[in-house]
Amino acid sequence: MSSPSLPALFISHGAPLFAIEPGESGPALTRLGEHLKGLAGASLRGIVIMSPHWMARSPAVMTNPKPTTWHDFGGFPQALYQLDYPASGAPDLADEVTRLLRALGIEAQPDPKRPFDHGAWVPLMHLFPQADVPVVQVALPAGWGPAQVYAMGQALQPLRERGVLLVGTGSMTHNLSEFFGGERQPEPYVTEFSRWIEAAIERGDLAALLDYRRQAPHAQRAHPGDDHFLPLFFALGAGGFGAGEPPVQPGYITREVMYGILAMDSFTLPALQPAAA
Repeated sequence: MSSPSLPALFISHGAPLFAIEPGESGPALTRLGEHLKGLAGASLRGIVIMSPHWMARSPAVMTNPKPTTWHDFGGFPQALYQLDYPASGAPDLADEVTRLLRALGIEAQPDPKRPFDHGAWVPLMHLFPQADVPVVQVALPAGWGPAQVYAMGQALQPLRERGVLLVGTGSMTHNLSEFFGGERQPEPYVTEFSRWIEAAIERGDLAALLDYRRQAPHAQRAHPGDDHFLPLFFALGAGGFGAGEPPVQPGYITREVMYGILAMDSFTLPALQPAAA
């Protein structure tokens, strides 16, 4: 019996505090994880995830069978440093990822020592809190643009038919120079940028999304650097976005804004039926 086709995911992980301040988004991701386990059953083989907190000079794939939990941040509450995400690695899946990337000319190299950075383990703590699904991280190559990262996602798309969940995690908006802590009303630019992205996805406008830094409102303010936005293109490529008509439609899990400036938008591609949210 073949595995059901799993969606690709984009998950906003915001700031490290998301691990202990889940807001509405954390429980929404937990419900999604339960839904995905029900959808896939025993055929859920693993997760392949791209985080902006692993940027490498060239494409790389975690082959570590027992990754440790790396607390790659400073100045946060002590409770964050006590957290552990003990999911196993998946060397066989990592080899499969490497072969698929190389087949399309993306010369990925194995990394046998890579730990889980917080861009991976923080959202996964909410998505699969029991840490019972093996995880493989792929690096975000430094200097790559949206089209190149989209191609990485496309290369791995066949894994969705093989019981593998493909995840890009970053943040829908990520201007930490404006982070002052505490909840407040969302800044207008945050909402305007996020809803422009959503509308472009809904109409299948890949060209506009690839050119988001020129076309999206407030793009430079929403993302002074594009590292936390590029994993969205990994999810788009993995989710089959931009291929054929009608456009693949997203299924939004959350549109929460934290601390007034961090849009926590998360969605599946395609939307799940029944709706996950």
